[in-house]
Amino acid sequence: MLKQTLLSAAMVLATVPAMAQQTEVVIQYPYGELFNDTHKQIAEAFAKVHPEIKVSFRAAYDSYEDATQRVLREAITKQMPDITFQGLNRLRLLVDRGLAQPLDEFIKADKSLETEGFHAAMFDIGTLGGKVYGLPFAISLPISYYNIDLVRKAGGDPDNLPNTWDEVIALAKKIKALGPDINGMTYVWDITGNWLWQAPVFSQGGSMLTEDEKKVAFDGTEGQFVINALARMVNEGGMPNISQPDARAAFAAGKTGMHFTSTSDLTKTTDMIGGKFVLKTHKWPSVVAGNGRLPAGGNLGVILASDPKKREAAWKVMKFWHGPEGAAIMAKTTGYMPPNKKANEIHLKDFYVQNPNHFTAVSQLDLLTKWYAFPGDNGLKITDVIKDHMNSIVTGKRASEPQKVLVDMSADVQKLLPRK
Repeated sequence: MLKQTLLSAAMVLATVPAMAQQTEVVIQYPYGELFNDTHKQIAEAFAKVHPEIKVSFRAAYDSYEDATQRVLREAITKQMPDITFQGLNRLRLLVDRGLAQPLDEFIKADKSLETEGFHAAMFDIGTLGGKVYGLPFAISLPISYYNIDLVRKAGGDPDNLPNTWDEVIALAKKIKALGPDINGMTYVWDITGNWLWQAPVFSQGGSMLTEDEKKVAFDGTEGQFVINALARMVNEGGMPNISQPDARAAFAAGKTGMHFTSTSDLTKTTDMIGGKFVLKTHKWPSVVAGNGRLPAGGNLGVILASDPKKREAAWKVMKFWHGPEGAAIMAKTTGYMPPNKKANEIHLKDFYVQNPNHFTAVSQLDLLTKWYAFPGDNGLKITDVIKDHMNSIVTGKRASEPQKVLVDMSADVQKLLPRK
């Protein structure tokens, strides 16, 4: 009995050093309502193969803007997480501030990356100044959501959904006429980082700034087309002034005919609909053939830890999170696309066949371009300025003068650009 007790005690003591040697990696990510379950499932899978690393989570950031602002504040007090997930358009600021740790040494030393689905285009998304600072985790593109039941009632053809904003607005008027509690359409103009300002401008072949980044470029014919379309959504399509969560809820409740937002919302929206009506996704309207592009939305993982041991553990976490198993979990629990090739070709081989609404964004991958980040210290402020001007149209305050709004928006952004 004494011998057995001593043996048991020895076994317990033997496990203490192993547990004590665990390296903790702290992660923080945005949009808990979209990603809480995703990161939880990946962490559970990671723990099975890497017991030597303890992954901890901080409360989710509210948005991409919040994510960047909090890291900048935490850098002053040296309380940053080891890994942060940031919007694709916010990496530039973290690199400029010297906070993001380059990943090149890990990438060069790891010979298994290619077989695990990592590829050059994936690294390109997180590359600045010739160095890789982030790995894309969840990629999204803007798509169109349709309530096919309302489309049919309004006389629309589910097999020939609108391909232009003219067609969208015409159908919105018909759907709106179905009843006082029905919305023809909602457009998530207030989505983070002016993403749905950039998307329609890029889709017309436009850009945010001139090539030398000294002057606003979205005030040309492309921006004029987009600002007019936004005003027409309000004036002709009767689009309500409601927040992104409320727009999602109204669509899921069957009260909105068409909803224009990110593919990232697809799983959540589908679950909220729960079979109440037929949901069908469709491509983004009015993309100009040849020149039109769509910005990649979503987020990427960035290592902030400067301690060598922490960095090494954080890289193992990043490799798993962005690898085939982590990427497949992400795709199945959200509406995002995984940039990892092995995840798409093996783990998700039958997923898109069984879930055609998810394939809509994948079918637009040839239109992919970078989500633009405005240069200088006023990058976040510029985002707010553009949002405020778009808000003046959606609220109806300046819906009758979209061209004047564009002039004012351009002038206000120009004032905030770096003077080189």
